[in-house]
Amino acid sequence: MRGRQLSRATTCLLTVAALASAPACGAGREAAVRPPASPTGDASAERDADEQAAGKAALDAYSGYLAASRTASRRGDPHAPELSRFLADPLLTRVRMAIRETKEHGAMRTGTLKSDPTVTAVSLDSVPATVEIQDCLDATGYRLVYVKNQRAVPGSDGKKYLATATATRYPDGRWRINAGAAHQDQPC
Repeated sequence: MRGRQLSRATTCLLTVAALASAPACGAGREAAVRPPASPTGDASAERDADEQAAGKAALDAYSGYLAASRTASRRGDPHAPELSRFLADPLLTRVRMAIRETKEHGAMRTGTLKSDPTVTAVSLDSVPATVEIQDCLDATGYRLVYVKNQRAVPGSDGKKYLATATATRYPDGRWRINAGAAHQDQPC
């Protein structure tokens, strides 16, 4: 029974350590931000620059989110302040719950989670502005282990899979990741 609960917590934590929506893995960051559809001249260049800046800020927030969640998971601290620096609800609550469940089951995350995110869409005209991110997460070196003896939790083997996320610009001007999903059935 405990193994099944940990497997559920493992899946949830990996899902949370991933994110929110888009196509496939691979393209570089520069190529990933879509160019504007219509403006020309200076307006087009300005729009392009705004989208590039938004994409970079969103990728920075995503990278911060992954680092903060790894640190909080390792410490078993669902209320680590760095989480709210890079995350917003509803994803923030899901991440905190996954970390708490893992800790309650006597487990923690160790190792390295590799990430190769790209921006797939920038929507500066929406309110609030959003950026869609796609990532190929490599969790083969990121293990769920029992705190007591450092043994791997059964069924917690990592793999490479697609993850998606949505970054949103909040009224304070900061970009935070507020939605995400792991698509573990979609290798990359």
